[in-house]
Amino acid sequence: MRKIFAFFVVTADGYYEGPNGEFDWPNVDQEFMDFSVEQLDEIGTLVFGRITYDMVAAHWPTPQAREDAPAVADRMNATPKIVVSRTLQRADWADTRLLADDVAGELTKLKQQPGKDIAIFGSSNLTVSLLDLGLVDELRIMVHPIVLSEGKSLFHTAEHRIPLELTGTRAFKSGNVMLYYRPLTN
Repeated sequence: MRKIFAFFVVTADGYYEGPNGEFDWPNVDQEFMDFSVEQLDEIGTLVFGRITYDMVAAHWPTPQAREDAPAVADRMNATPKIVVSRTLQRADWADTRLLADDVAGELTKLKQQPGKDIAIFGSSNLTVSLLDLGLVDELRIMVHPIVLSEGKSLFHTAEHRIPLELTGTRAFKSGNVMLYYRPLTN
């Protein structure tokens, strides 16, 4: 069975964006890009909430993205995508389908099909909802060596504690640290 994992980048003080939505702080170097390609090669389907979808769909199909990070852009553009939204009317990014109803049922069916893993990129609110439903098998949280002092907490919409088990770590030369967790609610 395929697993669903969620991937996030956060600051050392636990924010995934600044107080005004800033996302200019991630520590992106060649090692990060190589990791991105490695991770994308594990993925058969990408899942996004509407806000994250709008951001990535505006970036990865562009000539600038293809010039700056061709291997990542190729994979992001070629991988089948799902955007979970009740408000979005259409999804124009290549190989993207909208999912508005029975999200749990559709993702459960997708997990049962053969293929590579399913990844949620960003989309904190969606991830919290799917954690509550027991659909997320792993959290991958990359901590970047910067303190913002204020911003939006990664799991700010969680209404209760979510116990996690650390299953692995990976340190990067840049100071980024990947934390792998298994939710204990599954």
